[in-house]
Amino acid sequence: MKCKKLEQVFRLVEDGEGAQKPGSPRNSVNLLASSLRALHSAFRLGTVRSIPVRIDTRTMKVYAPFSQGMPQANHIIRPYARKADKIAMSFVSPVQILPGNITPPACHYTHNVPAVVFSSGGYRGNLFHEVNDIIIPLFITCRHFQSRLRFITTDFSLPFLGKFNQILSHLSSYEVIKAAANGSVHCFPGAVIGLHYHGNLALNTTDIPGGYSMLGFKQFLRESYNLKVGNVSEINKPVLILLSRPKTRTFLNEDEMVTMMKALGFRVVIARPDMMSNLDKFAQVVNSCSVMVGAHGAGLTNAMFLPQGAVLVQVQPLGLGWVSSTYFGRPAKEMGLKYLEYKIEPVESSLLTLYSRDHPVITNPASIFSKGYLAARAVYVDGQNLTINVVRFRGTLVKVLKLLGRPAPLS
Repeated sequence: MKCKKLEQVFRLVEDGEGAQKPGSPRNSVNLLASSLRALHSAFRLGTVRSIPVRIDTRTMKVYAPFSQGMPQANHIIRPYARKADKIAMSFVSPVQILPGNITPPACHYTHNVPAVVFSSGGYRGNLFHEVNDIIIPLFITCRHFQSRLRFITTDFSLPFLGKFNQILSHLSSYEVIKAAANGSVHCFPGAVIGLHYHGNLALNTTDIPGGYSMLGFKQFLRESYNLKVGNVSEINKPVLILLSRPKTRTFLNEDEMVTMMKALGFRVVIARPDMMSNLDKFAQVVNSCSVMVGAHGAGLTNAMFLPQGAVLVQVQPLGLGWVSSTYFGRPAKEMGLKYLEYKIEPVESSLLTLYSRDHPVITNPASIFSKGYLAARAVYVDGQNLTINVVRFRGTLVKVLKLLGRPAPLS
């Protein structure tokens, strides 16, 4: 059916956290003719009329015509997903959307594709937050445009753009406009200010044009990074990658763990920070592995590069049960991975050397979290290391072998 020509009208459409939680800040604003779905069809068929949204990249003021009845007031958006996180948002610059009754500046550049404005500020440098707060929201917001859009990034970070260049270049066919360095007025047929966000490592299929799921996101990663291994069955001898943390939640008996893993028949790859620093290369390493083992932390986000049917084993430190399962357990299963948890005993935590066995830190972590996240983080996230009971942990890895359809050696 031929798509009807869209009216020369722009309207606000709220989405993400702002739509889900009454009274909370809007997560993104679409300055688009009709809905995202209709606009995508219109751009594909070439039926959008040119009434430009003008973006002054020097001031990050957006001049947009609104339809009759829209509020004639300024809108301020900080284009980052974690709206409720004051610390993250303190690193995100505001974008001002001005009503249509203000005379806009003249266009320096005119584009025939829409703009998507996002911040690369926030918790950049932490892989979980970079993927959760920016990369997956970019995929949700942009994939259905089939690369026919142009990014404008505020709070520009060269390391971020270099780190995720493979992804950004597969979402857009155009060079990223760096807002602070550009200083020009750009005119677009529409714009999305901010990104749609569905929760921690989450994609709500029914809310995405094209119906993309977490499996669709993984396929997108395979294409972006040219990953060769599609299914774990393609790997002959089981390969286990162990995420080695040097500062917190460190495996204090890592050598003993590796010896046990090798005795079970795994080829072991120890991933230290220097190996993990180049995401393009590390994605290839992870994709060649059957199993990932690591303590709860941002490094487990790299499980998104594992082949289908691989196993993620998350070592759950003391006090981090809920966050471990929520942040990585559910998403791992939605990625087509098999998932196991190893919950440490108090004796495996260094906290037992600092607190008595009957101290609330050991017996009642919820009481520590009730004092606030920062207090709990200092204890459980930043303040403990792990000495794994290799005999007990061996049982978890035997389960891994069974999940992979591999025989386990006799004890």
